[in-house]
Amino acid sequence: MNLELSEEQDAVRQLAEDFVAREITPHVVEWDRAESVDKAIVEKLGALGFLGLTIPEEYGGSGGDHLAYCLVTEELGRGDSSVRGIVSVSLGLVAKTIASWGSEEQKRQWLPKLTSGEAVGCFGLTEPGTGSDAGNLGTKAVRDGDDYVINGSKMFITNGTWADVVLLFARTGDTPGHRGVSAFLVPADAPGLTRRTIHGKLGLRGQATAELVLEDVRVPASTLMGPEGKGFSVAMSALAKGRMSVAAGCVGIAQAALDAAVRYAGEREQFGRSIASYQLVQELISDISVDVDAARMLTWRVADLVDRGQDFATAASTAKLFASEAAVRAANNALQVFGGYGYIDEYPVGKLVRDARVMTLYEGTSQIQKLIIGRALTGVSAF
Repeated sequence: MNLELSEEQDAVRQLAEDFVAREITPHVVEWDRAESVDKAIVEKLGALGFLGLTIPEEYGGSGGDHLAYCLVTEELGRGDSSVRGIVSVSLGLVAKTIASWGSEEQKRQWLPKLTSGEAVGCFGLTEPGTGSDAGNLGTKAVRDGDDYVINGSKMFITNGTWADVVLLFARTGDTPGHRGVSAFLVPADAPGLTRRTIHGKLGLRGQATAELVLEDVRVPASTLMGPEGKGFSVAMSALAKGRMSVAAGCVGIAQAALDAAVRYAGEREQFGRSIASYQLVQELISDISVDVDAARMLTWRVADLVDRGQDFATAASTAKLFASEAAVRAANNALQVFGGYGYIDEYPVGKLVRDARVMTLYEGTSQIQKLIIGRALTGVSAF
């Protein structure tokens, strides 16, 4: 693997860095306090091609490789993880999955809108009673002539109240477990689909997180994506790449923690000199730096495997596990450098702590990643 970025990759990284400095950083505190980012950010992301990375140009995408996608995701995570989540879900979980599993009609219908920012997608897998146990869904889709009628609910859905299309997973047969799950592309304005914003989150406060309730939602059979009963495979393939995206966002959080700690340590004085001169402060900063570098390399390895068409699922779990836990450590260490000032939201590190914490939970908890890695190494399922 060549660790030197190409001119194209470096250019897209710089474009993302400039975008964050101009469109995100000045608003982070305001959005966090208001529990909502400005929705106009979606079209701006689309205009720069960030919502179309790795999607073929014939469907409105901006092409590029998965390392470029990770570079952009890292920069967005460094700026505001709530904005990073918009891209990770609408592009990473929804658009990429449509590109891989969708019919030609579905690709033509949704991809140009999703990549331009005209539409936003959300990923409807988690339910009130099923998080890690994703194969035990309670939402049901019953065939009725040329339609399916869907009933159930989904919880903690990123982009849920903003979405124009829901990549929804529902049980279509009597077979228990994951074999009875199918995937659907449900328009968010379908009659019977209601959405409620979840307020009061610890972190990712600017992100539109929602509960979805489906009551006799009728959709045509053409909204079925992939074969009936293969929805769990659709979901797991989406989440495997999604973990790469989460890992890249965690690198961004850790990098932001490092930048903030170094800057503050150079400015803050105690006992007549800069706290950057104290060995224990340097230890905190060096620990952050090591975590940043290690998490970044693990994430880049996943991108390299994806772009070369190699198996990447275990590497993605490894990167997600390490990077998410590293982001928590990095944010906590940065808070320690800041001391009491880090506890005030006028300074960046408190938000980094809150945003980092959820990374060990969603798109597969750290414990689930360990089970995936252990199963890959031993060949024995722990489920």
